[in-house]
Amino acid sequence: MINSEIRNLLDKLRNEVQKSQLDGETQRLMRELDSDIHNLLDPEKADVETDSVLQRAREVEANFESDHPTAVRILREVIEALSRMGI
Repeated sequence: MINSEIRNLLDKLRNEVQKSQLDGETQRLMRELDSDIHNLLDPEKADVETDSVLQRAREVEANFESDHPTAVRILREVIEALSRMGI
């Protein structure tokens, strides 16, 4: 259930980000974060460092803080869902 919740939140976040004007660095961080979280949810991919994923999520959150409040809210929900998974 949590995996599907996270995937739904990532879809919402991706849609919100597409509406926004993001600098290149934030776009890169967002793409990497999206990929890493999907890899975390794939039981066959065990090579993703959970600490680095959470760190990247916090970096993206900090970049969104002032200009993208909706994206920040969704990203916080993703982080919370990952935490409930024990990540």
